[in-house]
Parts: sequence; structure tokens; C-alpha cells
Amino acid sequence: MTPVTARPLPNRASPLDVERLRRDFPILETRVGGHPLVYLDNAATSQRPRPVVDAERAFDLMHNSNVHRGVHTLSLEATEAFDAAREKVRGFINAREATEIVFTSGTTAAINLVAASYGRRVLQAGDEILLTEMEHHSNIVPWQLLREVTGAVLKVVPVTDAGELDLGAFQALVSRRTRIVAVTHASNVLGTVNPLRRIVEVAHAHGAVVLVDGAQAVAHVPVDVQALDCDFYAASAHKMYGPTGIGFLYGKAALLEQMPPWQGGGGMIHAVSFERTTFAPPPARFEAGTPPISQAIGLAAAIDYLGAVPAAALAAHELHLLHQASERIATIPGVRLIGTAPDRVSVLSFVVDGVHPHDVGTVLDARGVAVRAGHHCAQPLMLRFQVPGTVRASFGLYNVDADVEALVSALGDVRRVFG
Repeated sequence: MTPVTARPLPNRASPLDVERLRRDFPILETRVGGHPLVYLDNAATSQRPRPVVDAERAFDLMHNSNVHRGVHTLSLEATEAFDAAREKVRGFINAREATEIVFTSGTTAAINLVAASYGRRVLQAGDEILLTEMEHHSNIVPWQLLREVTGAVLKVVPVTDAGELDLGAFQALVSRRTRIVAVTHASNVLGTVNPLRRIVEVAHAHGAVVLVDGAQAVAHVPVDVQALDCDFYAASAHKMYGPTGIGFLYGKAALLEQMPPWQGGGGMIHAVSFERTTFAPPPARFEAGTPPISQAIGLAAAIDYLGAVPAAALAAHELHLLHQASERIATIPGVRLIGTAPDRVSVLSFVVDGVHPHDVGTVLDARGVAVRAGHHCAQPLMLRFQVPGTVRASFGLYNVDADVEALVSALGDVRRVFG
């Protein structure tokens, strides 16, 4: 198998040919209500390019078989492709070993795995789990469930009015009882990119491990788990131009080796008898049952696709769209931005005075503009900003200036419809 290297360093001289990239996404040719589709819901699910769809389709049509333990040709081919996909993920986030990559159904499953396996093993009554106000429900609820069975205590780091993590409060809240710090890399509502390296340093100094929810970051910023020194990192393929139904958990080898299984079944055992079962080493120990094979191959294709896009040019393009949209929307009477931190990925949330976010989203959809409206699975953050929800526009590599113009124009229609 050809070794896969980490994501290459950004080439600041490389241009981003957005029009060429758009041709890889046939769905962008769709019309909604007679209008060209303007897809600005990338933070929920990004679209898939032809190479990703083709990779899955080729496997399904020509190589479909179950992996591991098979001795026939199709099984061997499937196993080789599946194992190569794990190596792709390792290289993408610069993990030390491919065995540190566990395939899951997505970020939610990855976080639940850590809570159910690592958390139950190490936590005792009175131990502390530190979260932040900007977390997605997937990085809140698993820890609440863990609290109920262990007697652990949840503590929450506040967010400033600008949508930044209050680092002073974080440092004050970390204590000798802190065992786990669970924090998002980038907020799915605010777009805020958190200072992970500093967070990890402080947590480790107090003996705590750090789990990072990377769902909103991996498609927008280079991730190097060794440089970050985080203990766990979770992400989903469908937010990085890959298929739904698959994601991954990175865990430091020493931690994964100590963790018990969280699900039982085929593929995760060494030997089974009615008296006793012994378990396979990581990552197989955490991958009970038939894995998402074609989806893993689609994820590998998505990594290849992202790896071919100049990283610096992509970041500049997305930030250009974010800043342009922020400036234009901020001038519309009655529209208020939520989250203005200087370091953000391309996520923009706002509210329209007197109009429910769902109504805004419906009017925009009638103009062909697809956004997300609601609490975005971040109800504690909505409470923090005293809003029932927001409208969220999120930009990806295929969005263009005309998409921003369409969003602004449709928001003008919202004002006309609702006065």
C-alpha cells in the first residue's frame, strides 16, 4: 500500500479555481422554485463532488464484499481499500499510527464512544468534566449521561459577547478534580476557532485529557493532532465533502489500549466462549459489526479531493466570503450578527428583528437560498445570547460572490414580506 503523508503545507501562491471546482458538484445546477440553488448549509452537510460519489459507486458495483477474515478475492480487495482509508485519515490529521484511528458513524458516535468507554473507566463521584457554552448537543448530552452513572460534575466555560471562549474563566475552572475537557475546535453557530493548543496545555498541566469536537474544523483548517497534543479528536465525513454515516475518532494509542469495548459483536473480539471473551486491540476493539466500508472509501476520496485544493487559497476564499457577507448583512436594518470573534471559520449566524428564524429560512428557500434556521443543536448557546434561534449561512469551497449577493437580496425580500 502506498504510504499517505500528512496534508501538505499551504502553497500561498496557488490560486483557487472555484468555477472548475463547481463543475465537480452537479447538485449546484439544481433550481429551487425557479431560482438557481445557492447552497449555504455547508455546516450541516457539505455537498459531495463527483470523485467521491464515483469512488463509492465503483466499490459498490465492482468490489463489494465484507472486510477482514475473508480469503476470496473480493473480500481481500475490500479489506485493502478499507485499511487504506484508515491510513488516509491518519495522514490527513497527522496521527502517529493508523491504529489510532477508529471508524465511527460520525462525530456523535465518536464522542459517545469516549464517554462510554474512557469516561466510565476513569471517572468517580466528584470528578469534573469541563465543557463550554458553545458546544453542540453531541458534546453535551453524552457527558450528562455519564454524569448520571458516575456522579461526576459538569462545569461550563462561558462565552463572551463576541462569541469567544473566556480563557480567563477556563483557567479558573480547571482544577485538580478536572478529568476531561471536551471542547469544540470551531463552533457550529459562531464559527469561532478555539485556541486548542493553549487549552490542551492548561488541561494537561492539571492532569486532564482533552477531547476535541472537530466536526466544523476539518474542512476548513489544517489539523495536526500531534502538534495540538489533544488526546481525542472526533469528526464526520459529511461535513468535509464526504458521505454520511461515517466519521472517525482519533485517540492516543496509550489511551485507546486502556479503554474497554463500548459495543460487543463480531470483529472486535480475539476469542469467545460462553465462559469468557477476550478482545481485539484498538481500533478493532471499538468497531463491532460490519463497518461502513463504501463510506470509508468515500471518506478517503474526500480527503484526496481536499488535499488537491490549495489550503491557503481555500482559507482565503472562504474568509473573503465570510467577511463580505458579514459586512453586507450588518448594513441591513433590523439584522443583527451573532458571533463576531476575529478568528472564525466560514460560518455566519444572524437574527432578523421581529421575524422567527424559520420564517426567514422559508423566505430564503423560496428564492433558492438554502440556509439553516433554528437552534442548531446548541440550545445553551441560544440561551446565552437570549435568542430562540438564528439563521446560519455557511460557506464552502464551491461558493462564490454571487451566492453572497443572492443571500443579501433574499434578506431584502424578508424585510419586505414581514415589514
